[in-house]
Amino acid sequence: MANTLISRLGTLGIGIVLARVLGPEQFGTFAIALVALMAVLSFNELGVSLAIVRWPSDPALIFPTVNTLSLIGSSVFCALAWLAAPQFTSLMGDPEATQVVRLLILSVLVNGAVAGPAALLQRSFLERPRMVIDQVNVWVGALVSIVLALMGMGAMALAIGRLVGSVLSGIMFLAASPIRFRLGFDRQKASALLKFGLPLAGSSIVVFLVGYADQLMAGALLGTIALGFYVLAFNLSSWPLNIVSQPLRRVAPAVFAAVQHDPQRSQNTLRGLFALVASVSIPVFTALAGAAEPLVQLIYGEVWMPAAAVLMWLVIAALARVFCELVYDYLVVAGRTSVVFTVQFIGLVLLVPALWIGAELGGIVGLAAAQTLVWFAIILPIYLGQLRNLGVHFLFLLKAFWRPALGGLATSLVCYFAGELDIHPLAALALGGLFTLLILGLLLWQQRGEIATIRNISRNDETTVPA
Repeated sequence: MANTLISRLGTLGIGIVLARVLGPEQFGTFAIALVALMAVLSFNELGVSLAIVRWPSDPALIFPTVNTLSLIGSSVFCALAWLAAPQFTSLMGDPEATQVVRLLILSVLVNGAVAGPAALLQRSFLERPRMVIDQVNVWVGALVSIVLALMGMGAMALAIGRLVGSVLSGIMFLAASPIRFRLGFDRQKASALLKFGLPLAGSSIVVFLVGYADQLMAGALLGTIALGFYVLAFNLSSWPLNIVSQPLRRVAPAVFAAVQHDPQRSQNTLRGLFALVASVSIPVFTALAGAAEPLVQLIYGEVWMPAAAVLMWLVIAALARVFCELVYDYLVVAGRTSVVFTVQFIGLVLLVPALWIGAELGGIVGLAAAQTLVWFAIILPIYLGQLRNLGVHFLFLLKAFWRPALGGLATSLVCYFAGELDIHPLAALALGGLFTLLILGLLLWQQRGEIATIRNISRNDETTVPA
């Protein structure tokens, strides 16, 4: 949590500087390149690295094969993406972004090389070395980007900074790996890994499309400047999402794997995580939705105000995604990767026409509203319905939600009406923020028992890598 919080605070501050230096158009150009990168990263390692986290015996037995498959997949997809860059940028309405895309896409090779070592750190709950690696990635890349942006390099500055940070962190991942990095290939293990990983990789492609279809639509239908406004709002809405979801997803699969042989304990762990995540996320997300206008006005300036109305919608969609990702990890550890793929595919089929209609009727605000509607009314209920097949019923989880939901309603109202007062935006944000912290503290105090239970799982279960 500390790692993610420091990283997001840093990237938020850096993003403010870059948004003011670059403006909506250059920001939109980099957004096009980032969408391309995230698309390839969603499936480049063929889904096999997560097998290390849930492998019931010594992960050293599959580590060389995982590294080989990951590198092969990343190299192939990186080459294909590099060749397809001109067609992609033309489709997005900004052919000048081609070189930015091609440079940024080289990060895929680094990701493929370190997917196995990163999974080992996750399996072993080695979050302290992971924190150092992540902070080097964020801050070195950000400083390079700011310097180059001030020199007038535009969107290319962001791509160079991102690649430099990725390479440095990649070297550190290899050095920190609990098992010495090596390549190898065992046909029998490769077959088992691909059987597990390919449905997960296919699901990850669909997850990416579900998560980024709105940005693709914004660029293709509304243009680069509109995409810049939309991405700024998306990044702000993703800030609390990443604060909650990133550390959760780093730990949750290993926690679920540790209790996977005890169904009752596994279900209780899921419910405990639901209660804890609801207590942390709901008040913060709803507060951000209520404070959207003074927040954008204060930190980005009047030129970015069209992003505020988009932010109000996207932050609610991000809240739904937190719980979808938690169920996703639970289903994956349970071996239900094909079910995950089916759920995501249904969501995608329904999302695309909804986004198109929203963009046509309401521009970027309509796009954001359609995104929120599909996540909350369709994708989340389908995910929760899949838990019944594992013996987890909706009412079992619902008890975890009512107090955080009331707290979230209160924080959204206080933050909204604080923004309507005739006071400075900073004062409005401070008033809403103090109230949100009060509600958050009360909810977390009520969940102190669940926190202790989850910490005991990570301490006591045999999930570390053998020496």
